[in-house]
Amino acid sequence: MTTARNALYLQDAHTITEAMGFTQYAEERGFEAVWQADSRLVREASVPMAAFAATTSRINVGAGVIDIWSRNPARLASMFSTLDDLAPGRIICGLGAWWDPLAAKVGISRARPLGAMREVTTVVRALLANENVTFHGEHVHLDDVELDYVYQERRPKDVPIYIGATGMKMMEVSGEIADGVVLNYLVSPDYNSRAMDALERGAAKAGRSVDDLDRPQLVVCSVHEDRDTALDMARNMVTQYLGQQPHIMKASGVPDSLLEEVGKVLTWPATAEQVEAASRLVPDDIVQMLTASGTPAEAREAVDGYLANGATCPILYPLGDVHAMIDAFAA
Repeated sequence: MTTARNALYLQDAHTITEAMGFTQYAEERGFEAVWQADSRLVREASVPMAAFAATTSRINVGAGVIDIWSRNPARLASMFSTLDDLAPGRIICGLGAWWDPLAAKVGISRARPLGAMREVTTVVRALLANENVTFHGEHVHLDDVELDYVYQERRPKDVPIYIGATGMKMMEVSGEIADGVVLNYLVSPDYNSRAMDALERGAAKAGRSVDDLDRPQLVVCSVHEDRDTALDMARNMVTQYLGQQPHIMKASGVPDSLLEEVGKVLTWPATAEQVEAASRLVPDDIVQMLTASGTPAEAREAVDGYLANGATCPILYPLGDVHAMIDAFAA
């Protein structure tokens, strides 16, 4: 059942030069997109996105995702307009509401994120559409603002806006206002069915259906011919999220008791030793519930579970051998 659509997800585990090579290989093997996150406070997304766009010719390049708080929405629009200048028609604007405690630690209060997302999305879309914008909301204030091209052609930019949503309220907003939604990783396929219901409710408000939205999904993917090795590679990633982003884990049905036990060992920021110690608490069934891990055939079967529950394209987050994972899904 695995879809012909495949995408690659990159954070900060590799050098940008290595990631460029992975992106080129994914393009050669027929992948449709590469997504780069604003990865914690390690890697900012626009620089590697530009590198990927400049060294490929077909593959789409998405921000998967960047936050709406630390960049002014006018600057967000100019950033994505600039990326579209580099790779016209291949750039995807992915926006997210960020997470605590990181946001709070850098002095950002994520008050009323649903309203903020609605305002930022509205303004960024209008600016990319070559409109002059005056907007006074609760979060966004622009007076007579446009992307003031002087030396280049004045044209609307073909940059769709996707929202990275986890909670059902944000999912509903996404269904109403976004071109697509980036479904989160380390969630169970059962979580997807609830997400589809929320997207449908939001889409109905805009006079459309959930099928009118693209719904790519981040999937942590650990592939190895030895199943135990694959699970162990994924376990540390799962452990970090259990301790640092429990809201995602709760949404997937991870027992509170496990979250509490891991939380006693692991906080943010975490040391490698803390992650290793906490990982011993995480059983195989939780790893398998939240990731596509195992042999190539098992990983493809796990991805099929997400596709059967509403995802339209897996955005594969590789652990271990990136080329082997690309080959496992390109075959």
